Amino acid sequence: MTVLEATRLCKHYGVGDGSVNVLHDVNLKVEKGEFVAVVGYSGAGKTTLISLLAGLIESDSGGVLFHNKELDQPTDNIGVVFQSYSLMPWLSVEENIALAVNAVCANQTRKARKNTVNHYIDLVGLSHARTRKPSELSGGMRQRVALARALAIKPEVLLLDEPLSALDALTRSRLQGELAMICEKEQCTIVLITNDVDEAILLADRVIPMTPAPSATLADAFPVPFARPRDRHEMNSDKNVIALRASIIKYLMAMNRANEAEQQTALVAPNVVPITQSVSTPKAILQATSANPNARYLQFSQTEKVYPTPEGPLSVVKDFDLCLEKGEFVTLIGHSGCGKSTVLSMSAGLTDISSGAIILDGTHVTTTGPDRAVVFQSPSLMPWLTAYENVSLGVDKVYPNASKAERHDVICYYLAKVGLADAMHRQAKELSNGMCQRVGIARAFALSPKLLLLDEPFGMLDSVTRWELQDVLMEVWDRTKVTTVCVTHDVDEAILLGDRVVMMSNGPSAKVGNIMNVNLERPRSRDALLSHPDYYAYREELMDFLEVYEGGANPDQSVLDAIANKRSERLAGNHSLNSLNLSVNDKPVQEKVV
Repeated sequence: MTVLEATRLCKHYGVGDGSVNVLHDVNLKVEKGEFVAVVGYSGAGKTTLISLLAGLIESDSGGVLFHNKELDQPTDNIGVVFQSYSLMPWLSVEENIALAVNAVCANQTRKARKNTVNHYIDLVGLSHARTRKPSELSGGMRQRVALARALAIKPEVLLLDEPLSALDALTRSRLQGELAMICEKEQCTIVLITNDVDEAILLADRVIPMTPAPSATLADAFPVPFARPRDRHEMNSDKNVIALRASIIKYLMAMNRANEAEQQTALVAPNVVPITQSVSTPKAILQATSANPNARYLQFSQTEKVYPTPEGPLSVVKDFDLCLEKGEFVTLIGHSGCGKSTVLSMSAGLTDISSGAIILDGTHVTTTGPDRAVVFQSPSLMPWLTAYENVSLGVDKVYPNASKAERHDVICYYLAKVGLADAMHRQAKELSNGMCQRVGIARAFALSPKLLLLDEPFGMLDSVTRWELQDVLMEVWDRTKVTTVCVTHDVDEAILLGDRVVMMSNGPSAKVGNIMNVNLERPRSRDALLSHPDYYAYREELMDFLEVYEGGANPDQSVLDAIANKRSERLAGNHSLNSLNLSVNDKPVQEKVV
């Protein structure tokens, strides 16, 4: 039985020449008890679609039917949870939920309403925090309150607008599991807007891609024919899940490529030397490193960072030991609060080292310098300057001996490489988050640094924009081969980008837990990796590693070794099977490796 139906929905914003068609000819049928996930790009109109389905805004044409009756205003039978929590900051957890229950269930007794509130507080695991205000809660806990509030009015249809996208990977994973459990218990009909393909497959019965803006619409659905409950780790090894995941991601990427205007440029970067690489290396260092000059290009030696607290000194990172070769790309992964960003900040010279040392190309890191470029999660641009001017701030400093024309060519080359040739003279405040992050990447590479430091550079972006910028990063890095350390919470990103993935233990006193070598040839493409059986063996190891450290655990080395051995056995099995397939026809065929 169809509960919710949208027919030929169209919606635009603005008037005259400034009018933008957001949605065009959107059709959707949702059956009773069905879980539908819509995936797409930032700015494609997903939130507009949710608002239309909830009766919060009017369409230009077309309409929405709820039980075959036109929906022209909000109803208690349709609950909505947005990405922002929208909680009353002066009310407690209990009072925020009671506010909705008392309004919708006014005809019930006080005791019945209180029991309803208590039931949903318990259901989302917030019994211990019922008297706390939103300011005293983590982001994940606030989102649980918003979910409990929506469920407490017992809606027949629940609309979820990217409710978990602002959370860290671990919290998001936990809430995905809880959401799946709650949905099974409550038997709601659900429409979920998400930019996470894994989340969509884990939770939904159907995954429907949304085409890019403007005039976005819904494409053909991908059925998710897997039995519930679904286990995230088992799904990572399921060939059918792997194939479905690859199909959806490739479909989204193909739509994105088809929608983008190709930028062609004949620019060539001038052969100019930055000031950071014009200083001669002392003879003693050259002699000491002549046997293996690249093995210790960047060295962390018993590095420690201690912060003073009212309870005494707190060691965030301790005995952190790691060596990077020149030109190596290392990704750093671990749970929130394990000290990843602290390690990066010390490497940049932004944070003092309490003890131990960080040595870059034979020189101790003691302060900031132009030989290290940093790209933060927030691009940190001067909003009143253009993209060109933001990049030139660093270029003018690093290339003092280059001519004005040469510096101009450096700036234009890297802005073109990140796809901003046509937008380089727009002010930063006029650019999207993704475009601002492109400027940050161009600025970092334009400095020709000895060390590139990336602190979750794509963490604030939707999945499709993140994939696109990862490709941009890999393309530019492949040209420069700059030594790089990238902090990330994204398992797929860690594998795609890194030569090695360094997994950090929990804090305090966090250190290197395990190191995983990623033996996948470069250049890498996401399309090829999605079809490569070894990719999922690496993915499983990282997911297992994060799981054993969950909740502040400190696993034995034997547990970590077992995880690494499981990955090695899976890789060996893949290679044995591949070798067998290659020799079936007695024809020597070279195995294809990404």
